[in-house]
Amino acid sequence: MQAIWRLSAADLAGLIRERKISAKQAAEAALSRLEAVNPALNAVVDHRPDEVLAEASAIDAALARGDDPGPLAGVPVTVKVNVDQQGFATTNGVTLQRELIAKVDSPVVANLRKAGAVILGRTNTPAFSYRWFTSNLIHGATKNPRDPGLTPGGSSGGAAAAVAAGIGHIAHGTDIAGSIRYPAYACGVHGLRPTLGRIPAWNASSPERSIGPQITAVSGPLARSIGDIRIAFAAMTQPDPRDPWHVPAPLEGPAVAKRVLLCLRPDGLKIAPEIEAALRDAGERLQRAGWQVEERDAIPPLREAAELQTRLWLADGYEAMLALAEREGDPGALACLRGNREQAQGIDLAAFSGLLTRRATLTRQWQMFFADWAVVLMPVSGELPFADQLDLRDDASFKRVWRAQMPQIAIPFVGLPALTVSTGLVGRIPVGVQLVAGRYREDLCLAAGEAIEAGGVPASPIDPVA
Repeated sequence: MQAIWRLSAADLAGLIRERKISAKQAAEAALSRLEAVNPALNAVVDHRPDEVLAEASAIDAALARGDDPGPLAGVPVTVKVNVDQQGFATTNGVTLQRELIAKVDSPVVANLRKAGAVILGRTNTPAFSYRWFTSNLIHGATKNPRDPGLTPGGSSGGAAAAVAAGIGHIAHGTDIAGSIRYPAYACGVHGLRPTLGRIPAWNASSPERSIGPQITAVSGPLARSIGDIRIAFAAMTQPDPRDPWHVPAPLEGPAVAKRVLLCLRPDGLKIAPEIEAALRDAGERLQRAGWQVEERDAIPPLREAAELQTRLWLADGYEAMLALAEREGDPGALACLRGNREQAQGIDLAAFSGLLTRRATLTRQWQMFFADWAVVLMPVSGELPFADQLDLRDDASFKRVWRAQMPQIAIPFVGLPALTVSTGLVGRIPVGVQLVAGRYREDLCLAAGEAIEAGGVPASPIDPVA
């Protein structure tokens, strides 16, 4: 049998339930892998081996009693440092929060535990989870295991780097403007941004979030296979009364015609030739799997949605965010906030109301669009994964990064689910595609994702490349 840490989460959970492998053996294998490769990556920034082994032993004890520990029985998973895990600091990559110790698990962590997962460690994020690059003053920089000269993505850069390198079988991430989808793209794995309300969220350690993040930020899974995305997503979605936005929608919706709209250049986005090739290849894979694929440029607005999402995300409490970032002194967070000052500053009640009113109109347009299409196949980014820290080089580079990320930023504003599917490598640079569906139709993204995945994906887990 291959090394335990290489197994899929689904296969590992099955072997543990059948008692062919113990949860403790799986935990020991995961800890050994972490110790072997994490020093080169800095993906996991906090973990306690004794607690990991104790959690695994509890799973083994439950199985010995004849209890069912859950669909993720004994599977080692990682959790991002911006959600509460009891007894750990919810740093969000910020020195100012190094003493912010969670007294209880956030709903998503609680749900992972209920499903039988073993929490292996906590993964890195940029300061305040603001960037598509992962470095901060408290935990340092995370490296991309496929090429240390590339960004691992952000803000769930530690999550993507960890799962790509075999540190855990599933990673938890969060996404307000691409923070699950872009790290998955950059590290050559898959990542799902669910519909708002799917996965309950709340950090008891922190003040209530402002309305912008409340209605656009979500948690979701990153994994090396779409099958593992499926089981992690199902585990994370269990109800929790602490989240007023949670919606107990069924995981499978009604059958629809398998129609895919291939949009290469949404709203005139410039894309690299390698990205066009990846999208056309994904479309061909879908056609071979029985999906009807049509290429069109006409889709509801994305560029406007991306501009409004940036405004909603950053303008809602901008001055307070900027003051915190200045106290922290993190160059990445300051670049993000100062670089978007014109959009974020000076919003008044009328402008804020108008923004939310327009959100309803754009969301309606997208919902009506999805009455005719199962999914849209589009770019994750206009460019291949960026050189690490590109956004800090100069003003032109900062604007280049934000311009290329438009297809990611737009999706949260209109409340849609989206899935990054990694499809291949250009040299050693990952490339992939984004699938978008109507609200609560993650099942359609996953079905299309499985068809694309069947045509080939980058090998993983991998040893970090020097």
